[in-house]
Amino acid sequence: VQLQASGGGLVQAGGSLRLSCAASERTFRRYVMGWFRQAPGKEREFVALITWSGGSTQYAESVKGRFTISRDNAKNTVYLQMNSLKSDDTAVYYCAAGASARIYEDNYDYWGQGTQVTVSS
Repeated sequence: VQLQASGGGLVQAGGSLRLSCAASERTFRRYVMGWFRQAPGKEREFVALITWSGGSTQYAESVKGRFTISRDNAKNTVYLQMNSLKSDDTAVYYCAAGASARIYEDNYDYWGQGTQVTVSS
């Protein structure tokens, strides 16, 4: 499965962005999809995940209540709606596809190339 993330950019604090991650195959719908991010000088961290049906989601505490993950299996796409953005959200955001609903990177077999999100204060 090839994943293509898009939608990053420069936004002011308090603003919103929606990231998209398009998958190359219809088998996309079999996978748990996750978003991770890596800020400069820091390790990559879990942001959110959604199960294959969209029936269950999980979020990092730092984004809970501000970010929403969703998916459209008909379009082979997963989204991350990011509201009330803070400077701490500045990072490269990666989408990933995995077999089970876990927050750990080694659970995910396929990764997108990343999209830069920069939040100015």
